[in-house]
Amino acid sequence: MAGSVFRTPLLTPCLRGLANGWLRLSGWRVEAPEVPAPPFIFIGAPHTSNWDFLLLMVGIFHLRLDVHWLGKHTLFPPGLGWFMRWLGGIPVRRDRAHNMVARLSAMMQESPDTILCIPPEGTRSSVKAWKTGFYHIAKQAGVPILMAAIDAENRQLRLLGQFHPTGDVARDIADLQARYSTFRGLRPENATPVE
Repeated sequence: MAGSVFRTPLLTPCLRGLANGWLRLSGWRVEAPEVPAPPFIFIGAPHTSNWDFLLLMVGIFHLRLDVHWLGKHTLFPPGLGWFMRWLGGIPVRRDRAHNMVARLSAMMQESPDTILCIPPEGTRSSVKAWKTGFYHIAKQAGVPILMAAIDAENRQLRLLGQFHPTGDVARDIADLQARYSTFRGLRPENATPVE
């Protein structure tokens, strides 16, 4: 895969230092007892604020990960799209499926060092249910899902362990959501209700 901000000589260590400095000054902590080797799908929830992206970037630099993330195509305008791709972004048109699950699954199988970060809510706004694209990509690619949580009440970014899809989508999504039921995001009013 093409180079990115997470593996640029000189710059990446500087950004990692800035991320770790911000963690020390802000009072936020990264709780990550163990990070598995790639490939895996990396999900983060609750996604309730524009600031979640910056928190995610800080956590990624702290953990020394090299990730790719999905973003709506409007974040990749002409002239700026290269920069968003350099930040690890992969543009997605929400109004056109384009067999995205199959394409991303194939990408993960062809590049075994891939970490693909997807917010299951799909947006920072309140939604009725999680999107399931991340689940289908993991199942089709045969990779685990690494769960991360924003715990705003305790100012923590936490890794919750791995989840292996069974193929029972409804049961697995309910199980995944239940693991996030005690966490509150930066703007709890935007949280997706857990049934």
